[in-house]
Amino acid sequence: MSNPEIRIDQLTGGRVLVAPGRAERPDDFTPGEWHPAGHEGCPFCEGNESATPPEVEADRPEGGTENGPGWATRTVPNLYPAVTPREAGQPEDARIVPDRAGAESSAFSSPADPLLASGRGSEPDMFVSRPAYGSHEVIVNSPSHLASLAELEGDSLSTAVAAWRRRMRAHRDSAYVQLILNQGPDSGASLEHSHAQLGAMEFVPPAVARERERVGAYRERTAGASLLGEILREEIRRGDRLVAIDDEVALVCPWASRHPYEMRLIPRRPTARFEEDEGGAAMLGRALRALTELFGNPCQLNLWVRTAPRGVEHFHWHLDLIPRLEPASAFEMATGVDINIVSPETAAEALRKAID
Repeated sequence: MSNPEIRIDQLTGGRVLVAPGRAERPDDFTPGEWHPAGHEGCPFCEGNESATPPEVEADRPEGGTENGPGWATRTVPNLYPAVTPREAGQPEDARIVPDRAGAESSAFSSPADPLLASGRGSEPDMFVSRPAYGSHEVIVNSPSHLASLAELEGDSLSTAVAAWRRRMRAHRDSAYVQLILNQGPDSGASLEHSHAQLGAMEFVPPAVARERERVGAYRERTAGASLLGEILREEIRRGDRLVAIDDEVALVCPWASRHPYEMRLIPRRPTARFEEDEGGAAMLGRALRALTELFGNPCQLNLWVRTAPRGVEHFHWHLDLIPRLEPASAFEMATGVDINIVSPETAAEALRKAID
């Protein structure tokens, strides 16, 4: 392709400008390089357990003492949480709270939204806030000081992914559980030792709510079809954005990829919740190694899981990952529309060669 295109993300309705010609523009800046510092003083390394808060959970295949060595994965509270737990005895269900106009909050809305109180006869408070309750955890993926998830060998990656799922199930009563992984300073990571983060929240983020609504609307219009399942079927048939496929999952570059070399791991059998499924770790390892092959080790990247909110039956989980190759510009920030300078078809072709 040569001319820019507008593509619409089928899952969110968001627009993306795919403009490969912008890759030819002059560039006076060298992309940030990452040279990991090593294990010295790392609080996540085995043997430094006292440098973190007491563990919430640890996988200890050979047994061992709590908050001591001998673990394969280890989960601790985040020292700098974005959401905080409720105090003991505090009512857990603040999700149904009428505001002054009589509107009620839910996982998908909040009385902190001034528009809920903008009915006749009420004066909305445009600056109201509410406590951010929830749980914010760090899941350390390995006792060894590995800066890249791609460096996990053998069954170690499967062990880490199993820990992600286990911790997500532990918070199944939350409105939404978000699993993310930042790798490298340009990704937003503050510590280089490979770790995931889990945020269990009392609300459903707008992007997730949008996807849920579109999945539900498509299901109604098609008498029960899965939106992502239909997309995947067509991606497999066409093949130009398909990177790899096995018996469990497929790996594609999404049609409306927002970033160069963005990939999406999709289970072949529509399953609502990542945490209740089992597949995908082997394909994730292949995807990570392909990015390393193309962009060096360690490759800076972001990874996140999209799973069903609490109480939602019809959904199709997926895992998305992007290498951090370009920073966002003011255009993206101002419009909410991403510009991707590498078409997903071109990216998929390169990734297919790198993944084999």
